[in-house]
Amino acid sequence: MVLGLVVLAAGCQRLSGGRNYAEPLPATPTTPVGAGTLAPLDPNAPQAGTISQTDLANNPVTAPTNAQEVGRTDLLGGWKLASGGDNCMAFMTLTSWSGGYRANTRGCATPVLSGIAAWDLNGKQVVLKDGSGLIVAQLYSSAPGKFDGQTATGAPISLYR
Repeated sequence: MVLGLVVLAAGCQRLSGGRNYAEPLPATPTTPVGAGTLAPLDPNAPQAGTISQTDLANNPVTAPTNAQEVGRTDLLGGWKLASGGDNCMAFMTLTSWSGGYRANTRGCATPVLSGIAAWDLNGKQVVLKDGSGLIVAQLYSSAPGKFDGQTATGAPISLYR
């Protein structure tokens, strides 16, 4: 009981802002926001910082000669995903999604990989798509439990267990 009173008293002293707490920091001044007129955007001009995309829908990745047959159930579950120095996880389900089945990623740093929202099969080819249905990557099975291909930005991509 004495121990309970000591803990209770210590907690009350801590919450009362006793001598163990630092003074609050002063407000930090900020620079004023500038005002002015912006030039109108040219919708046909490339935007700064954008990555050129390969039109994979009209220019598909060519199937390698050793491409293996793959079924929908072969892709279910968790996969390791690697592309351009980014290593993360991809998860495939058979829940219907626009243009295929539901997919999502975890821990991906690049917008291309973190935007994966769907997958589908096109013959021996695995197609990964973003939330708007655009093709993000095309892959082929190079060995059991491993798929290799190319992203829409032209980077190599691997999906493996």
